[in-house]
Amino acid sequence: MADTHLKHNATGFADALICEAEGLECLAKALVEAGATGIGVPEVYQVDESALEITAINAAAATEPTQETLGEGLARMHRLEQGGYGWSRDNYIGLSPQPNRWCQSWGEFFVRDRLGYQVSRVRDASQRARFQEVLDKHGEVLSEWLDAHCNHPSLLHGDLWSGNVLFDSDRPWLIDPAVYCGDREADLAMTQMFGGFGRPFYRAYDRLYPRTPVYDRKREVYNLYHYLNHYNLFGGGYLGGCQTGMAAIESIARGDG
Repeated sequence: MADTHLKHNATGFADALICEAEGLECLAKALVEAGATGIGVPEVYQVDESALEITAINAAAATEPTQETLGEGLARMHRLEQGGYGWSRDNYIGLSPQPNRWCQSWGEFFVRDRLGYQVSRVRDASQRARFQEVLDKHGEVLSEWLDAHCNHPSLLHGDLWSGNVLFDSDRPWLIDPAVYCGDREADLAMTQMFGGFGRPFYRAYDRLYPRTPVYDRKREVYNLYHYLNHYNLFGGGYLGGCQTGMAAIESIARGDG
């Protein structure tokens, strides 16, 4: 057996590591099905409520070839059409619950189960009311706009920031997923939230599966989910990102998108 890494459950949620293990296994299966075997996913050796034992990764700096492998492999996985939007069980996004269900409308799922859920968790009552007003007023238009600009359901990593991609000397590795099925550009949006993904990654992705013409506007809406989550977890430093995302929704409702 390869060297292993033992991850302990520090989340406060009994099934968090079980959900993580399921996500890793789903990603590994989808990458194989897509022919994207250049991307590694840690193998799950054992898991219970307290600990997860997976493949250890000897991290190294990313190179242009390994970034290209990541971009091409992710595009191949995203091209696989899934049966619906959502997921079969609730799971977690970082330290927060992530409620799921199956839905045939991407826009409906994202507005209600992603944005609406995070807005409901905002502790500041006046700020929560302002955010909820935007969703109440423009949620239906946003849902229709998102449906119009989503090709099909794709399996998403769900938490694809640079800290959840490792590189060794040979390949990229995906870790810490928050999997569900949705618009593939939601994954791409988060790659730009904190930076760390270079031009070779996007060049390789777009060569195989080009981003849509409205990607830049979608990015602001999709990253609103993550800004809301970070605002709820870590406080006011993320409020500006939330406000930018809400402004993007209002712009789309005006017909600017």
